[in-house]
Amino acid sequence: MTLFDWFIPIRVVDVLEVALVSFLLYKLYQLMRGTLAVSIFLGILALYLIQVIVTAIDMTIMENLFSTIGDVAVLAIIVLFQPEIRRLLLLLGQNPLVRRFVSTSDEDELIEEVTEAAREMSQRKIGALIVLERNTGLRSYIETGELIQARISRDLLLAIFHGQNPLHDGATIIRNRRVEAARCILPVSNTMKLSPHLGLRHRAAVGLTEQTDAFVIVVSEETGTISVSRNGDLISNLTAEELQAQLMDALTTHTPTTA
Repeated sequence: MTLFDWFIPIRVVDVLEVALVSFLLYKLYQLMRGTLAVSIFLGILALYLIQVIVTAIDMTIMENLFSTIGDVAVLAIIVLFQPEIRRLLLLLGQNPLVRRFVSTSDEDELIEEVTEAAREMSQRKIGALIVLERNTGLRSYIETGELIQARISRDLLLAIFHGQNPLHDGATIIRNRRVEAARCILPVSNTMKLSPHLGLRHRAAVGLTEQTDAFVIVVSEETGTISVSRNGDLISNLTAEELQAQLMDALTTHTPTTA
């Protein structure tokens, strides 16, 4: 027998597993700290240690009793720790890595409503300038327009940008899946890389994304072309499906703001 036979082989996956469990336990402790859940958790831990001792010394009656308790322990833990479990799931759901691959039903609704509105406005050649707030707060731009603060919907966007509506000029800003304001004033880009044939809507879209991380959708009144601006760049001639993909990427790679 060699010296290495005395050691338990450790794989990379074992190290990752220990690190993951430690991280989850630490997060769980942070959520429970300062609440009654800590006392309940210590009580459950004490019962578990008693069960281990009872099993080790072969106390049959006590072992059977704890075995019966163990059958309902999982359900009891879920009931007792419901607030902490809910907060933990919410914390995981707000993680940018999770949000990149999984969108919430509210985000799905937002993407669907905005995409369908842009599709119809494109077909009917209704000009539109739609801003979606991401990490950078847009309060200063919201305050330049008319407050609406209504739940996002296709019909609402179509009504705002209808030619007879006094709110159709300027930008409509969406924050946290709500239409915050319409007829907002945006900064106009002076970059020379834009085509001189582009109008104020496109230049305003680029101007805002040069200064913030907002995601902006533009529908041309002349051609019905759908464009998006992000990080100071303009992507034109998008189909509704391509717009939907762009929206999905933009909305699942940021943390919502409340500013």
